[in-house]
Amino acid sequence: QVQLVESGGELVQAGASLRLSCAASGRVGSDGLMAWFRQAPGKEHEFVAGITWDRTNTFYADSVKGRFSVSLDNPRTTMYLQMTSLNFEDTAVYSCPLDYNPSTWGSRSPSQYDYWGKGTQVTVSS
Repeated sequence: QVQLVESGGELVQAGASLRLSCAASGRVGSDGLMAWFRQAPGKEHEFVAGITWDRTNTFYADSVKGRFSVSLDNPRTTMYLQMTSLNFEDTAVYSCPLDYNPSTWGSRSPSQYDYWGKGTQVTVSS
């Protein structure tokens, strides 16, 4: 089993920065991709960013390119999402799923991912 725990979400003002964390534990494995998705009220899950465990590949949604940055610590146990210039449209629950299939790394489809955490709420006030 794999456990994923997201943290760092909070209420911030527009223009602020925030860093989210995703801690992975259990039988995480040796090869995969960790991603960030977000879901706003009444909307579908939206891909935000992803990083392969060897850190050679990163993926970003067009809506966050240049503002968000994804990284992975050395033991590959914690993934981070550094968010800057936050705006109201970034308000959502942010979750970090895993994908073990190299052929789908970077996929925007939530169904390609195997494990999900419960998420952390980010609220941006105008």
